[in-house]
Amino acid sequence: MTGNSQATIATADEAGIARAAAVLLAGGLVAVPTETVYGLAARADSDAAVAAIYRAKGRPDFNPLIVHVIDLAQADELALFDERALRLAAEFWPGALTLVLPRRTGAGLAAAVTAGLETVALRCPAHGAMRAVLAAAGLPLAAPSANRSGGVSPTSAAHVVASLGPKVDLVLDGGTCEAGIESTIVALRPGGGWQILRPGPITGAQLSAILGGSSDVTASGIEAPGQLASHYAPGKPVRLNAPEAAADEFHIGFGPVAGNVTLSASGDLAEAAARLYSVLHEGASAEQPRIAVAPIPQDGIGAAINDRLKRAAA
Repeated sequence: MTGNSQATIATADEAGIARAAAVLLAGGLVAVPTETVYGLAARADSDAAVAAIYRAKGRPDFNPLIVHVIDLAQADELALFDERALRLAAEFWPGALTLVLPRRTGAGLAAAVTAGLETVALRCPAHGAMRAVLAAAGLPLAAPSANRSGGVSPTSAAHVVASLGPKVDLVLDGGTCEAGIESTIVALRPGGGWQILRPGPITGAQLSAILGGSSDVTASGIEAPGQLASHYAPGKPVRLNAPEAAADEFHIGFGPVAGNVTLSASGDLAEAAARLYSVLHEGASAEQPRIAVAPIPQDGIGAAINDRLKRAAA
């Protein structure tokens, strides 16, 4: 579709939800808010619709997509859930956890969704607007972050418009995303092992409490979104662990380091995660040609923040 000269924005009310569902059912692209970031949604059963996601994002075709579902019953039609997966879904769905599971034979997904893998990444989101769109459309939706591939993820409708413009048929404006960073992605391995493929709001400690054992973030082949070495990039050099900034650097602070702008003056990691992409967007548009970021603790959700920053600096 995408024939407009500029992005069309609709409020995430009843009329906007109905309009979004109609666009999706017709094979178009809709940017939809979730509790993590805005997603660029398309019907997951259509090769043409999924191809439009890749074209709009300029996304490498070896990078799989997350499929968003309304509930466990819909997810069970697409993937094989063992007892561990059912425990995780019961604890964290709806929410910011993506499960990488064996894809069911005859799942009815476009081939490009799984990028040729035998697994599929599934998430049941909690955000009211995304859930309403899923219910109105009545089918699973593939939805990576609604921005150009490799760039800073969008946490507002304005971010989507600035990044994708007329490449998206409709932007559903539901305000600012609460969590601010993408979902945690966990892969369940045969034999009882598990691996965090992308850290996020659900921490390794929370997963260990359900699954037992521990997991390290993998640096192996691409199995899920967000694993590319260079990702979330603001288009400028980024220097990490910088308690002070040079004259030509836009300084992103944290805690006692004030910076030009701060992730959290109180040192709150949840607040820092929610603000991360917003301040990276601010740094990208600042007059300084470089960006420096204050040290961020590795504890809890800090691991996810540092993961994003490391890839932004790559």
